[in-house]
Amino acid sequence: MVDLSGVDHKSIVERAKAIILTPKDEWPRIATETTSQGDILKGYVLPLAAIGPVAAFIGGQVFGYGALGFSYRPSLVFSLSSALISFALAIVGVFVLTFIADFLAPKFQGESNRAQAFKLVAYGSTASWLAGVFGLIPSLGFFGLLGLYSIYLIYIGATPLMKVPAEKAGGYTAVTIVCAIVLALIVAPITAAVTGLLTAGPMMAAGSTDSGEVSGTVTVPGIGSIDLDNAQESTKRMEDVANGKVPPIDIAKIQAL
Repeated sequence: MVDLSGVDHKSIVERAKAIILTPKDEWPRIATETTSQGDILKGYVLPLAAIGPVAAFIGGQVFGYGALGFSYRPSLVFSLSSALISFALAIVGVFVLTFIADFLAPKFQGESNRAQAFKLVAYGSTASWLAGVFGLIPSLGFFGLLGLYSIYLIYIGATPLMKVPAEKAGGYTAVTIVCAIVLALIVAPITAAVTGLLTAGPMMAAGSTDSGEVSGTVTVPGIGSIDLDNAQESTKRMEDVANGKVPPIDIAKIQAL
């Protein structure tokens, strides 16, 4: 568990509000601060990065996911594992993107400064993290696009923090964001794969041997709810019969009945 007992929640709100509403004034102040990466991580990154995974976990369990009349409610184990992995990879992503932002700065006539790059990524990601709150109601998930405001925040912060000339800040931001997108595309399948591995144990304990199975309930209009665990178990039994692993029912016994 992460200890957030010493986090100043008031300062988080004030900093998030300032970076969102007045980034041009806030970035110069951030550039002069001497707060360590550890303090920023504990006092700002961890609480905000947890918003999306926690909201998605609650939204998936309470409302489920649906479209065109169909709905899907993931199992508790699957949702919890997915939330924990997403949170962990989000933190790892901050450090990876910090390395990228620091590496690219000199390429655009800026200065390499790991501490400043960490602040650029940590505070610049504020909008995307706050937008994760819409995961509480999956049907409002499209409002998560508001998180793209983080692109503008990084663009504004590139000059005061990384000393990238204003005329090159756009290119620096664009390349950094492209790297972030590539990172997200890499992280997505990793999240799915690790979630499958973590949920494989509980599934096997329940009688399932396929670690790639999806657990939960699907609601089909006009039919009702389908328990995916039971459906997969029935499918597996039919496969065992077809493969000769389980003897089929004796037709004579059925006729006698």
